[in-house]
Amino acid sequence: MAVTSTNPIGALSDRPESWPVHDVERIWEGPAPFSVRRDMISVPGRPEEQFGRLVLEHPGAVMVLAIDEEERALVIEQYRHPARMRFAELPAGLLDVEDEDPVVAAQRELREEGLVLAQRWTHLLTTYSSPGLSSERISFYLAEELSVAPDRGGFEPAHEEADMTVSWVPVDELVDGIREGRITDGPTAQAVLAYTLFRR
Repeated sequence: MAVTSTNPIGALSDRPESWPVHDVERIWEGPAPFSVRRDMISVPGRPEEQFGRLVLEHPGAVMVLAIDEEERALVIEQYRHPARMRFAELPAGLLDVEDEDPVVAAQRELREEGLVLAQRWTHLLTTYSSPGLSSERISFYLAEELSVAPDRGGFEPAHEEADMTVSWVPVDELVDGIREGRITDGPTAQAVLAYTLFRR
């Protein structure tokens, strides 16, 4: 039977919690800023009932919804091999610089991928992409008061990134694409729908 709890109206919140870890097995580590481990954990107070959980260690990421004066968003189309799809996405990237402020990473990604600078930055939301498997935490930002960047800040696109295309798409068209199932990148949908909700 599930344990239920009551929260005062408006007080529901995720909260830090850590169950006992009895053993850690390193499964994979490589040149990418990811690794995979297997933790043997137990329910608090019941150490005899141990079970394994895979964890994809992830440095975190940022995504940028850049909106111009015509209510258009900067959209990137990029091939993603695991899904065998070319996705319509927003500029995004990993927090792969140690102790980097997420908004600084967002500014860097917008310049590198979109050749765009922004004067005004607003935090939209932060979410865990798949907390049952991964520690990835994505911070989403709204970028406004845009201008053209003089360069990519030393970034040289390679592989899939060298094949990216960039366009400006009305936000309402993105909402329609998400609702109709034509735009399926999860973080992109979160950013666009959050902006649409907050704007209203």
